[in-house]
Amino acid sequence: MSKIIALANQKGGVGKTTSSINLAASLAVLEYRTLLVDADPQANSTSGIGFDPRNIKNSIYECIINDVEPSEAIVKTETPNLELLPAHIDLVGAEIEMINLTNREYKMKAVLDKVRDQYDFIIIDCSPSLGLITINSLTAADSVIIPVQCEYFALEGLGKLLNTIKIVQNRLNPALEIEGILLTMYDVRLRLSNQVVEEVKTHFQDLVFETIIQRNTRLSEAPSYGISVIMHDANSKGAINYLNLAREIVRKNGLLDAEQEVKTASI
Repeated sequence: MSKIIALANQKGGVGKTTSSINLAASLAVLEYRTLLVDADPQANSTSGIGFDPRNIKNSIYECIINDVEPSEAIVKTETPNLELLPAHIDLVGAEIEMINLTNREYKMKAVLDKVRDQYDFIIIDCSPSLGLITINSLTAADSVIIPVQCEYFALEGLGKLLNTIKIVQNRLNPALEIEGILLTMYDVRLRLSNQVVEEVKTHFQDLVFETIIQRNTRLSEAPSYGISVIMHDANSKGAINYLNLAREIVRKNGLLDAEQEVKTASI
């Protein structure tokens, strides 16, 4: 049975899609069968991993609204062990179409339940909103990662997101846990970055991942080539950061035995 992790923050520009793509690719490189689900109408995860959303015939939208089998929409990526359930612009209308559906908050869960046995990890890239698609993602997930950028106003809106997570836990998905808060866009040269790290760690303590994602040119370049940073430059800081995050998550979930520990350390 796979672990389903949603990456959510209604605040835009926090590195959510970048983290979704590169965490999924890193887990795949560590030889875990991984599915990346693009649940954002902007379809940035889809284009960032090498697919033109305009040429996508079946997507998460068709699976949710038209009951298309997810196996008909999932595509293989250039990264071994990594597959994608893509999105396209039609997803923007899904929330309106879902309003009158019964069990509307469980539509994505129903889709992912059909394929979850085929993967070790399913990573959901949520849209930068707290709308019905994001609620669907949180209802389908086992846990949620919250990316927070190391910049001014970092904690702005975080209370609202945590409140939404609490509502989902109380009403829709009691098993939902916070996997961790991920600090992104860290610049070691900036005092502000260090202040934000201290502030977030003071507020949230053990919830904060040890791994911090640093600002990195290769990380910014990779989506324009339609590949993850690990495929773009495996020796870059960005690739190393996300591999460390993947290891931290695998370790946290008790999926590393001694043999695998040695194996992943060598990658």
